[in-house]
Amino acid sequence: MSSIKELIGSDSTFTCTLASLGSGSSRESTAVNNTSDLFLDVLVQLQIKSGASGTATTGYVNIYAYGTCDSGTTYTEGATGSDAGITLTSPTNLRLIGRINVVANAITYKGSPMSVAAAFGGSMPRKWGIVVENQSGGSLDSTEGNHLKLYTGVKAQVV
Repeated sequence: MSSIKELIGSDSTFTCTLASLGSGSSRESTAVNNTSDLFLDVLVQLQIKSGASGTATTGYVNIYAYGTCDSGTTYTEGATGSDAGITLTSPTNLRLIGRINVVANAITYKGSPMSVAAAFGGSMPRKWGIVVENQSGGSLDSTEGNHLKLYTGVKAQVV
């Protein structure tokens, strides 16, 4: 008798420039096309390094998901599918998938794996991406290599 098990893919990176992202600012990632991979879920994990000064003891970074059901012309909240700054409405129409507490200067913070499918009722959109909103009180570290953006796809496997 066959059974279905999760099959976790290998790590991939995506582009979202976080170097020197100011407090109160947001940045969207490039969109990831799921039409060929057909992942059932994607786990996103970020590593963020706070800047040398200005970080509040109550600071945090929000991570949101955006997506589209079409070929990439109708993204959530006016996202473009490009690595670019984005102005969020208040309240935002994006789906919060996680938060990383960023509460001290010049510290590297590692977030937990966050489900993209959970943001969309358990199903993956055709194309998806994330938006990072800095609410730390200070700018993020100015070296892009100190910020890590990973994802891994999840599929079903019959065994």
